Amino acid sequence: QGVTEGYNGTIFAYGQTGSGKSFTMQGVVDPSTQKGIIPRAFEHIFESVQCAENAKFLVRASYLEIYNEDIRDLLGADTKQKLE
Repeated sequence: QGVTEGYNGTIFAYGQTGSGKSFTMQGVVDPSTQKGIIPRAFEHIFESVQCAENAKFLVRASYLEIYNEDIRDLLGADTKQKLE
């Protein structure tokens, strides 16, 4: 809820390869009961923004992967491109 009050929010998923981090974050569209944290959080944020009166919002999101000290932007055009 603090995000809609101007506080930054971070979700950090850490664990072994194959332990379900990506599924937990992304989930699947159908059935809707298996949506991940990201789509659920976005729904909540945009519902809150839509209901707010006399307020402006700027919503920015990033989705990064850090693996073997390489950083990738998973929302970028080329998800294989390493960031500096």
